[in-house]
Amino acid sequence: MDPTGQSRSRLLAPPGEGRVASWRYALRTTNPPPGREPDAVTRWLVVTRAAVLPMTVFAGLVAGLLGVRADGFRWVDFSLALLGITVAHTANNLMNDLADTSVGTDTEAYPRALYAPHPILSGLVTKRQLYAAVLACQVVDLVIMLVLFERRGWPVIAFALTGLVLSYAYTAPPLRLKKIGLGEPDVFLTWGPLMVAGTYFSAVGELPWQVWVASVPYGLLCTTVLMGKHIDKIPYDAPTGTRTLPVLLGEAGARTATQGLLVAFYVTTALAVLVGALPVPTLVVLAGIPVLRKVLGALSRPRPDEPPPGFPVWPLWFAAICFLHTRRAGALLVLGLLAAAVTGLGLPLG
Repeated sequence: MDPTGQSRSRLLAPPGEGRVASWRYALRTTNPPPGREPDAVTRWLVVTRAAVLPMTVFAGLVAGLLGVRADGFRWVDFSLALLGITVAHTANNLMNDLADTSVGTDTEAYPRALYAPHPILSGLVTKRQLYAAVLACQVVDLVIMLVLFERRGWPVIAFALTGLVLSYAYTAPPLRLKKIGLGEPDVFLTWGPLMVAGTYFSAVGELPWQVWVASVPYGLLCTTVLMGKHIDKIPYDAPTGTRTLPVLLGEAGARTATQGLLVAFYVTTALAVLVGALPVPTLVVLAGIPVLRKVLGALSRPRPDEPPPGFPVWPLWFAAICFLHTRRAGALLVLGLLAAAVTGLGLPLG
């Protein structure tokens, strides 16, 4: 059964022939096509977990569409900021794998190596190649930060360095925020206020209060994906002392909390419209409520003992469900902002 009632058939369908089909499969499932030797592009799509990068692209689009009619908006600066946060997310994924492997969290029996090939443990890349990729990402982001600093001023550096610290501290010693129940707030701050406000400032050069308010719904949406993932990993994390928020709450409590966060996305979107921080067309997110109801239903039950046939990311279950909802709701939010940007209808910062 597909808990979301969405296109699981597309997710599970075997890929067609050719490299492009292989890339599409990797972007849908975070896995290379079964039974095939991955080409170089597919390998790095899997290693970087490119399938989840749209979460960051949507955060940047929320910021850009909020500011596109504002005085001072520059397409070049917005494009640089959008590229910067996407590269930063890529680096974050790679650094997490390096850190978790170094401290012994990632093993062949841990979910990271079960739902998709682990970059190092599976032999897709070497540790040296992973370090080189992280360095390359950081160099790109450093150049972008310096260009935007020269054009927009010191807040660009503040946003960039805060993002780097939160990214590093999520898994790496000495803080290891994920291990002490602070990984989920980290994700909310990063994908909500930090990315949306930072991208907006880089594109426009100022930061009105409406942007901070408008960033909250999307930050909550992204947090539900991590909550789902950490619920799936409770049986693996609890025995090792990795005290994620779902471990601290227990599975039933964590599923209830995730349901609350899902509902809160719609409530905070409506409130942001009410106070003038989001334009009225963003209420199109309400079209995601049918999917929400099915996700809430799935979260009201424990994870099944066995995956559906061909399910590509097992033992992740709730993470996949929440991700599908986030993709739908995030796309609707962007669609509403696009309509407001094109028409000027109710755009608070135009």
